[in-house]
Amino acid sequence: MSTLKPPSLRLLDKYYGDDVHPLYTGRVRVTGGEAEHGRASGVARSDDGALAVDLRLPVALGGEGGGCNPEQLLAAAYASCFHGAMTLLALRAGISLTAASVEASVTFSRDPVDGLFLLSARVDVRLPGIERNVAAELIRNTERICPYAKMFRQGIAHVVTLAPESASPSHDGTGTQSWP
Repeated sequence: MSTLKPPSLRLLDKYYGDDVHPLYTGRVRVTGGEAEHGRASGVARSDDGALAVDLRLPVALGGEGGGCNPEQLLAAAYASCFHGAMTLLALRAGISLTAASVEASVTFSRDPVDGLFLLSARVDVRLPGIERNVAAELIRNTERICPYAKMFRQGIAHVVTLAPESASPSHDGTGTQSWP
């Protein structure tokens, strides 16, 4: 059995290039499920099979519940990334974190500007046993390097396309990737 460990502190080294340098791409496909509606009855599966989640409309939005929803998944991603970045910064600074936790909340709301929808997020960090001023500095520094914090602060580059019907689900150019 392998022992899980954090990534190398070298991940914190600054990159000095002219172009974006991709490190990893996570791919998830959502299908509509029973109601043919991704949010209400969808199934989300990653291309490597590690993620397999039933999506359900939460009771608060008139659904049955009983599954995950996009806000929970985004909150989980944000909290885990923030926690990981904070842990690396703490290790580099010689700060020992014990029982540190990050709770992210993602809220789906009505937008008064256009009458449609918007998301907001909140992150609450608990750092037991760490002096308040040291904890505050660690959180500020984490907010600077965590890409999820950056996304919420600055937005994110994104592209939406209509894929050709004959296209393979593969994104690696080989055409051999299959979805579980």
